[in-house]
Amino acid sequence: MLDFSFDSPIQQIHSEITCRAGVDLYVLRLDCMHPWVNGNKWFKLKYNLLEAKQKNLTTLLTFGGAYSNHIFATAAAGNLFGFHAIGVIRGEERLPLNPTLSFAVQQGMQLIYLDRQTYRQRHTTELQADLQQRFGEVFIIPEGGSNLNGVRGCMEIVSNWTEFDIICVACGTGTTLAGIVLSLHPGQRAIGFPVLKKGEFLAEEIDSLLTNYLASDLPAPDRASASWELMCDYHAGGYAKVNDELLMFSQQFTQEHGIPLDYVYTAKMFYGVMDLLKQGFFRKGDRLLLVHTGGLQGNRGLGIGG
Repeated sequence: MLDFSFDSPIQQIHSEITCRAGVDLYVLRLDCMHPWVNGNKWFKLKYNLLEAKQKNLTTLLTFGGAYSNHIFATAAAGNLFGFHAIGVIRGEERLPLNPTLSFAVQQGMQLIYLDRQTYRQRHTTELQADLQQRFGEVFIIPEGGSNLNGVRGCMEIVSNWTEFDIICVACGTGTTLAGIVLSLHPGQRAIGFPVLKKGEFLAEEIDSLLTNYLASDLPAPDRASASWELMCDYHAGGYAKVNDELLMFSQQFTQEHGIPLDYVYTAKMFYGVMDLLKQGFFRKGDRLLLVHTGGLQGNRGLGIGG
């Protein structure tokens, strides 16, 4: 078994906005779990690492961009649990290495680079077979940990928090939201905030993850389909894009509440929730839980710091 259990504190947010809206707002601080392996990335890695252990495979191979939170977390988790890790990075090598890739190398991860055209084939059996031939028997984890093992891990994020009416989370691939949806209790609903333009397509991706998970042999809830929706207007220009309004909001929020936000994911979700509160979107008396998915190291990739 993997001995990795850290508390994730819950912090209540008191503000004029929440008072006027008549809601109780809390933050699940997954960013506080561990200095390096935290947020939703740990939950997406957990059962992938367990499967690798069960198959007696000692090398992990995964994919990501040059500033990937997943690459960062996989390198750290591999080092913590005795795996050799290989990171397949999108694009050409650029020296000196940025902070994310430099950290990965310090953790013992071997980096290889694929041009963007080849990288787009990362899901194909042909490319994965080539990588297996090149590196031997490796355990392949998809980009972002976005597979059914990842969904299973994300089912554990809020499964014990039955007192909340609405769970809010930022969405990149939809894996985290799918896991949360599967773990919801009667009366709860989930809202996902896509961090990229035209995020409506994620609804189909999430439906597919839910269908495939429920059709698998993995542990599944014995309850009716849960309620969930996407709010697609809070991407701030697209993936890893930051506008002045988001930047100002995030800095002010951190100053007032002592919670640092990452600009790629969490800040957009927090901004969206606060905007919806102002619009009266939520019912008075609702208890909201916002999932802070970590990823603060990614701010350095945007040249913002934090």
